[in-house]
Amino acid sequence: MNRFWIFAVSGLVILVLVSLTLGAYSMSVADWFAALLRRADPVDQMVIWQIRLPRSLLAVIVGAGLGGAGAALQGLLRNPLADPAVVGISSSASLLAVLVIYTGLAASYPWSIFVAAMTGACFATLFLLVLSMAKASATTLILGGVALSALATALTGLLMNLSPNPWALSEIAYWLMGSVADRSFQDVLLAGPLIGVGLGILLLSGRGLDVLTLGEDTAHTSGLPMKTTGPIVVVGTLFCVGAGVAVAGAVGFIGLAAPHLVRPFLGHQPGRLILPSALVGGILLLLADMVVRGASGPGTQLYLGVVTALLGAPLFLLLVWKIHKERL
Repeated sequence: MNRFWIFAVSGLVILVLVSLTLGAYSMSVADWFAALLRRADPVDQMVIWQIRLPRSLLAVIVGAGLGGAGAALQGLLRNPLADPAVVGISSSASLLAVLVIYTGLAASYPWSIFVAAMTGACFATLFLLVLSMAKASATTLILGGVALSALATALTGLLMNLSPNPWALSEIAYWLMGSVADRSFQDVLLAGPLIGVGLGILLLSGRGLDVLTLGEDTAHTSGLPMKTTGPIVVVGTLFCVGAGVAVAGAVGFIGLAAPHLVRPFLGHQPGRLILPSALVGGILLLLADMVVRGASGPGTQLYLGVVTALLGAPLFLLLVWKIHKERL
């Protein structure tokens, strides 16, 4: 195990423990430790085990899915600015989730948001699979994903514009800004296995992604079954991003940022970056949620998607500037 894994895993464990101390309900270090060992007051135990721990675990799991998917997509598209939002899966998942909130189904059947988001992700995946099976180039996949994302975003805006009442509009806006607050272990058990399956599928594409770095022509003459690399990445992204959006709403920039933070330590082979990027993605989203907890207070509510955008947008501009300088 190299230094990266030692520091990253240790840092993640420490951050999870620290995150359990953050929140509106204050307790001493002794009470916090006793609650962690289930030897404290029932209220303290409930705060730790039923409110804060599921929230922290969900942030790590969702961030891991976004980070791993981002690394695989950047390798497949050979574009350092690619992330799950580029291919339209996250926006399509958001569209169907917003639709069930708009129609009122979410109020009667809370699980319908999860089902709708996964269904939206499936529709986007089918579209991308058609492109990848047709031997579309990376540019075609990007353009197809951008078009799909733009359409889904426009339809989401239309639903908000036609919202039947202020409650529905506020619920849609709240959900679109992303959050892991008020989540339970049920959400962890829903998203965790699906994201785990997604990361496992993405790992199967590792060798193909590594060969793709040599160029499409070289990759197709390598003897590896390159026809399956694109579909594998798309299906893996479906599970990682669809499940993440279903439980946490629209959270951006984690998939973009995580691989770039890993490359200085582990190199540029996409296959090697998937799991490390998943780990760093989990750390990033947990850190963002810790900022949300620390900044939110009575009458003030900061949302997870806002924090990730504020942190990710400058990084995106920095990457664009770096690429521009390299091409001069």
